[in-house]
Amino acid sequence: MPMRNDNHRLRFARSAGVTLLELLVVLALIAIISAIAIPILGPGVSNTDLKTAARKVAAGLRMARNDAVATRTDTRVVLDLEHRTFQIERDPHVHVLPREMQMKLFTAQSDLISETTGAIRFFPDGGSNGGRVTLAAGERKYEVDVDWLTGRVAILD
Repeated sequence: MPMRNDNHRLRFARSAGVTLLELLVVLALIAIISAIAIPILGPGVSNTDLKTAARKVAAGLRMARNDAVATRTDTRVVLDLEHRTFQIERDPHVHVLPREMQMKLFTAQSDLISETTGAIRFFPDGGSNGGRVTLAAGERKYEVDVDWLTGRVAILD
């Protein structure tokens, strides 16, 4: 009788362990899956970063509008599409957006400075020359729209 109990324990001990070969197979599978997943999910612009950039541009445009009304002079927001930056006139701070996103500008012909730089202008009465800044990452995009009559700034999905 005691022999039978010892054999049972011995069989259970052998089947409860994991062999080195099984461990290597699992590690190889994890390596293959991560090699496929990392480029797909790798560095890029998250939806949060894209929305934050759109809000940052909208806040800069609103600040320029308020500056134009307060100082009673035209105020421009100069956007550099190549470097993904924008700057409000009379403000030395250059606002930088993530480099991974695409940036497009639709504005009046007279406010195009170069192929990659343009501006949206606000007037002392609160109006604007109008325009749209599009921020995109792949299929996702946000458009920051400036109404020409009222100078109102809105973010469109």
